[in-house]
Amino acid sequence: MTESIVSIDSELCTGCGRCKDICPVGAISGEPAEPHRIAASSCIVCGQCVQVCSGFDSSLEEYPTGRQQRLRQRGMLDSVSEPLFAAHYRGDIHALLAALEDGSTSTFVQCAPAVRVALGEEFGMGYGALTPGKLAAALRALGFDRVYDTTFAADLTIMEEGAELIERIQGKGRLPMFTSCCPGWVKFIEDQHPDLLENMSSCKSPQQMAGTLFKTYGAGVDKVDPASIFSVAVMPCTAKKFECARPEMDASGHRDVDLVITTRELAQLIKHKGLDFLGLDDEPFDNPLGCYSGAGNIFGTTGGVMEAALRSACEVLTGVPLGEIELEYVRGGEGLRYADIVHQDLELRVAIVAGLANVRRLLDEVRRGEADVHFVEVMCCPMGCVSGGGQPKPLLPAQHLEAHAGRKSGLYCHDKKLAVRKSHDNPQVKKLYADFLGEPLGHESHRLLHTDHTSRRRA
Repeated sequence: MTESIVSIDSELCTGCGRCKDICPVGAISGEPAEPHRIAASSCIVCGQCVQVCSGFDSSLEEYPTGRQQRLRQRGMLDSVSEPLFAAHYRGDIHALLAALEDGSTSTFVQCAPAVRVALGEEFGMGYGALTPGKLAAALRALGFDRVYDTTFAADLTIMEEGAELIERIQGKGRLPMFTSCCPGWVKFIEDQHPDLLENMSSCKSPQQMAGTLFKTYGAGVDKVDPASIFSVAVMPCTAKKFECARPEMDASGHRDVDLVITTRELAQLIKHKGLDFLGLDDEPFDNPLGCYSGAGNIFGTTGGVMEAALRSACEVLTGVPLGEIELEYVRGGEGLRYADIVHQDLELRVAIVAGLANVRRLLDEVRRGEADVHFVEVMCCPMGCVSGGGQPKPLLPAQHLEAHAGRKSGLYCHDKKLAVRKSHDNPQVKKLYADFLGEPLGHESHRLLHTDHTSRRRA
């Protein structure tokens, strides 16, 4: 499934080594000034090589492969005018256009929280500019039948993951529990550390939870045949293309998610269709699967999943709301950090890892039984999803830092402005459980929203 998702164009590669230096799993090899290569078997598809690549088509006349041929090979639109870099990922816009033009198909789309603080950059807006209303309006203008939000499923993830953590603390499972939202991280454990798979939460990612709900609960609400639904996710992450193709992601009897496009691909499509993004009036996401809390929104940055989980878990475990829900002590930047939470008679120790290269020491401690933590959040990318491989690509190193900081700030600002800021207070999540799922970790929720992780280690 990793074949051709992330690749390096040997004609454009200058052998600068930036991709090799940033790869957290050593999947890239090559000599200085010579074209580099990606070993698909060990690649975790995080796309950070794409973000840092500096070899591009300054004068494609010099190369045997012309620009239009290269665009077609990459699955990109002929109208794309941006530079084409050596490190790139597979485009899936043509398959999306075919679905949108198919009159027998119902097209449902979801958007991750990190998209709304990055998409505006492609249209001249500042780093971190919030665009949820224009995002929803653009997707409707493109022809989607339902415009939903992955952030709803982020709230749902907290309900399931929080219940799972509570069970493990009570002795029904291995601690510490690892988050399972990041598909590159999950693949890394399956590839290189399968002995720790029992520590991984069994929750699907928000993307996959939303996808399976589209074809079950959503299909019922909208009175459409689940088999006719083409489920699309707009993501900041290239590894989400890998995740949606996992064969086990079909608990409803249909593929949870049929297609993933990135933030950059969506921007290219909006430009291709001639939409005036900046001139669009704000529109809301559709309900019921578009209602979200501030907690679900901050999933898009490092520490966000942990903060969202703690906002709910502390209250559910003690019955007493947190006095302050802005948990600065779990926020931060790239690296490994720890935090101790004391609330009423509850004491938890957590770890947050941003950037996969920073997790190995912690994994060694877990393996030796020396990791005194209950819950661990891991994100492959340096600042979490806001810095994902499918996000708009800053050209200079200093711009990367500025972009990541702006996007992160945008998510926290959005959180503060929302009326509901805890996942368990989301009224549509409550209704979903009452009408359809039953309860967190119940029979139906476990069947649809959880999965098994499998060793990929080669003998």
